[in-house]
Amino acid sequence: MEEANKINETVEVTTETVKENKNNKNFKDRKPRKEFKKNFEPKKKLLEEKVISITRVTKVTKGGRHFRFAATMVVGDGKGLVGIGTGKSMEVPEAIKKGIQAANKNLVKIDIVDGRTVSHEQIGKCGRAKVLIKPTKEGTGIIAGGAVRAVLEIAGIKDIVSKSLGSNTQVNVAKATLEALKSQRSAEHIAELRGKKVEEL
Repeated sequence: MEEANKINETVEVTTETVKENKNNKNFKDRKPRKEFKKNFEPKKKLLEEKVISITRVTKVTKGGRHFRFAATMVVGDGKGLVGIGTGKSMEVPEAIKKGIQAANKNLVKIDIVDGRTVSHEQIGKCGRAKVLIKPTKEGTGIIAGGAVRAVLEIAGIKDIVSKSLGSNTQVNVAKATLEALKSQRSAEHIAELRGKKVEEL
C-alpha cells in the first residue's frame, strides 16, 4: 500500500508540473520543432566522359586462353581540362570504370584561345599515329572524326580543323591529339620566350 501511495504522489506531482509548464508564457511561445528533410540528390558530375575504344584482349597461358576487355576513356570539363586513360577487366563496365579512374589521374590543362580554338598549327605524335590540328574562324565547328573529335569536344574546343596523317589506331590517334593540344603555346608565353611584348609579335 505504501508503494502504491508513493507512485500516486509522483504521478500527481508530474501532472501538476506539466500543467504549470502549459500555463507558462514561455512554454506557449515555444515554436514547434522543425522537420529536417534529408536530401538524397546525387552529386553532379564535374567531368564528362566518353568512350574511345573497347577491345577484347587475349592472354594465352598453360591453362588456356584468358579473355579480358580493355576500355580507353577520355574525360574533361569542357574548359581546357582533359585526360586519357585505359582500364582492363573481365567485364566491360568494370573496364570502363578503371579507364575513367586512369584518365582522372592523367588530367592536363591546355590553352584555349577565346574559349573556342587553339593558338597555332601543331602536329602530335604517338607511335605511328600523327594528328594535325589547325585553328580556324568562329562558327566553323569541329572538323574531325572518331577519337580526334571525342578528345576535342571533351577539351572544350569548338572551332578547329584536324587531319590524321599516320596510323588509324584509335588509342594512338587520341593520344596524338592530346600531345598536339599539350604542345600549344599562348601568345603571352611566346612573347615571354622572345623577350618581347604581345603587340610586337
